[in-house]
Amino acid sequence: MNTLQPTSKHFQLMKIQQVMKVTCLARSTVYKYCADNNFPKPIQLGKRNAAWVESEVKEWIKQKMLQRAQPR
Repeated sequence: MNTLQPTSKHFQLMKIQQVMKVTCLARSTVYKYCADNNFPKPIQLGKRNAAWVESEVKEWIKQKMLQRAQPR
């Protein structure tokens, strides 16, 4: 059972165009990263309609920013 208690920030959804704009990734890259489990999965809103949870996308960006500061 999912114990996530949605808050207002969990209800903010982003369409693919918004995701592409804030991440600077191409559509194909977003979907490839999703398939590779390297990006948040979209929520299927319909047969051909999906959206991403804004807070999850922002967290992904934050993690990328933190990774750049780490030595390789």
